[in-house]
Amino acid sequence: MTEKYVFTVSEINKYIKGKLQVDPHLRSLWVGGELSNFKWHRSGHMYFTLKDEHASLRCVFFRGYNRSCPFLPSDGMEVWIKGSISVYEKEGLYQLYVELMEPAGVGSLHLAFEQLKNRLKEEGLFEDRYKKKLPRFPWKIALLTSPSGAALQDILTTAQGRFPHVTIQVVETLVQGSRAPHDIIDSLRHIEKKGEADLVVLARGGGSLEDLWAFNHEDLARAIFHCTIPVVSAVGHETDFTIADFVADVRAATPTASMEMVLPEKSELQRRLEEMLERARVSLDRRMRQEKQRVEYALGRRFQNIPLQLLERKKVALDDLDRRLQRAVMEDFRQRADRLSYLSERLESLSPLNIMQRGYSYCEDEKGRLIRLAAEVNRGQKLNVHFRDGRVRAEAREVVLEEEKDV
Repeated sequence: MTEKYVFTVSEINKYIKGKLQVDPHLRSLWVGGELSNFKWHRSGHMYFTLKDEHASLRCVFFRGYNRSCPFLPSDGMEVWIKGSISVYEKEGLYQLYVELMEPAGVGSLHLAFEQLKNRLKEEGLFEDRYKKKLPRFPWKIALLTSPSGAALQDILTTAQGRFPHVTIQVVETLVQGSRAPHDIIDSLRHIEKKGEADLVVLARGGGSLEDLWAFNHEDLARAIFHCTIPVVSAVGHETDFTIADFVADVRAATPTASMEMVLPEKSELQRRLEEMLERARVSLDRRMRQEKQRVEYALGRRFQNIPLQLLERKKVALDDLDRRLQRAVMEDFRQRADRLSYLSERLESLSPLNIMQRGYSYCEDEKGRLIRLAAEVNRGQKLNVHFRDGRVRAEAREVVLEEEKDV
C-alpha cells in the first residue's frame, strides 16, 4: 500500500496564495462595484465588500495606501478599485488588496471637495456670524503667496496705486503641492503670534483643480477659521472656488481684486477730505455769525440787566411761587381728607361686624367655608354659627328648604 501525504490547512492556503500571486491577471487589475459593510478600523485600515448584482468580493485597504485617497468611502458608493487578488492565509479567504480607489463617473478630487465642503458647512464654519470685519484703513498687510507667482506683482502694483502708505509684508509660502497646506498654516500662526498685521491676504494665481488643491485642505480651513486676524482669500480666477474661499472672512475674486477690496483709493480719500474741510469751514462761519449776534444783543441790553434790578425781579417771582405752592399744598390736603372721610364711612357701612351689631349672624362649615344657602348643608353636618360676641358649634338635625318641608 502506497503511503499517502496529508497536507496541513496552512500548506494548502499558502499554496493557493502562491498560485494567485504569480497569476499576471490577478496582480494588478481594476474592479468596479458598490461598497458595502464599510468599516474604518482604529488601526487605520479599511475593510469592506465590493459587490454587484450577482456576487461580492471582500476587500482590504491598508492605511499606507488609503492615506492618499482624497475622499471618504461610504456604503452605497460606486467605485473603481485597483489592486491585486491574494489569500488571507489565517482564514483561507481570498480578497482584493486595494492600492487605489476612485469614485465611478465622478472625479475623486471633486467628490472630496464636496464632502469636505458639506461637512464644514454643517459644523458652521461658513456662517456669517463668525466672519470678522476688515479694518477700514489697514496699515500693515501680511501677504501669503509664492514669490515667483505673477499674482505678487499684480497685488503690489495695485496696492501702490490705491494707497501707497500701506505696508505689505510678503510672507513667502508654498501655494501648490502636498506640503503647501501646512506651510501656509505655519505662516498664518507665525503672523498671528507676532501680532503686527491688521489683515492677512492669502493669494495665488489661477490654475486647475489639482493646482489649487492645497487650498481645499481641512487643516488649512480650520486654521483660517480660528485665525484672530481677518483673512482674505484671493485664490485663482473669479470662477475658481476653494474651501479657503468659504471659510475666510472675505473672498476676493482675484488677487488683484483683493487690494481693491481692502484698500481705500487715495484720490477718493482726498476728495472726501476736501468735502469735509469745506463743510467744517461753512459750519464755523455760521457759528461765528451766531455768536457775534449774541454778543451784540447782550451789549445792547447791558443797562437793563443791572444785577440789583435783576435780583429784585427774581425775588418777586420767588415770593409769588411760594404763595402759589402753599395754596396748592393746602388744597391737596383738604381734598385728601375729604376722600379719606368718605372711604371710612363707606367701609364702616359695608363691614360685616357692623351688620352683626343689628342682630345678624353667619354660618361656616368645619373647614371655615361660608355657607350661604340651606341647600349647601347636609343632615348631621357640623356647623359653626358666628354671633357678634362669639360662635356656637352646632349640628344640622334637619334641612328645610322653601320648596320642601323635609330633606
